Amino acid sequence: MTQTMEGPQGPIETDPAKTEAILSARSLTRSFQGFKAVDDLSLDLHQGEILGLIGPNGAGKTTMFNMLAGSLLPSSGSILLDGKDISREGAEKRLRRGLGRTFQIPRPFPEMTVLENVLCGAQGQSGERAISAFFRPGKSRQDEARALEKARHLTDFLMLSHLENEKARVLSGGQRKLLELARILMADPKVILLDEPAAGVNPTLLQEIMARIVTLNEQGVSILLIEHNMDMVARLCSRVMVMALGQKLAEGAPNAVIRDPEVVRAYLGDAA
Repeated sequence: MTQTMEGPQGPIETDPAKTEAILSARSLTRSFQGFKAVDDLSLDLHQGEILGLIGPNGAGKTTMFNMLAGSLLPSSGSILLDGKDISREGAEKRLRRGLGRTFQIPRPFPEMTVLENVLCGAQGQSGERAISAFFRPGKSRQDEARALEKARHLTDFLMLSHLENEKARVLSGGQRKLLELARILMADPKVILLDEPAAGVNPTLLQEIMARIVTLNEQGVSILLIEHNMDMVARLCSRVMVMALGQKLAEGAPNAVIRDPEVVRAYLGDAA
């Protein structure tokens, strides 16, 4: 069934059932000293989709994200990107394959400028290899020029161009989230895992962040979003999955899922 995303720039129709899964998790489990933080969980992120991953604190969302991103290996189960098994690959290799992630609390290099931080995300620079830098200096200069042009385009897109020569330590929390997203975009990801982009962001900047997320999605980037801001989830996501106690509790259209009595109980407990 075709679903509608109510983005900042108007409704966007999407039908996940008609697209291939670009990122899949199959029966993922992660145990810590016998405790299953994620317990036999499967999900599919479809090409061109914004999928929300929600749930109360302690539901296992961050553990799930860490496994998908490659910073934590699963105890069992598999992860597929474009049909290729990446379950045992690290985060760096997954980024080269087109899977990037942001963090709830960004940690830029504080004494580097905004532009220098963005440039750190450039991939495959010939100047990084000593032989190429020595024997093919022209190619290295071309790569550097292209990376600089791209970084400046991204700082402009993410409303940071007026700060590109400032040290990253002066940025607000919301601006740091935009900087982290710019650095990830330098790698041309086809899938982005967004970890609570609304956390600690003022309402005005949040509207701009949401607009940029919609634009990226319209450009073909598939997005898996962890977020506690239910208004943001309902406006951006065509589909949501709810986690509780490491397992899938519910899945479907945001407005229906948020009203599900089991979901309400998971969030509110006895207060429901």
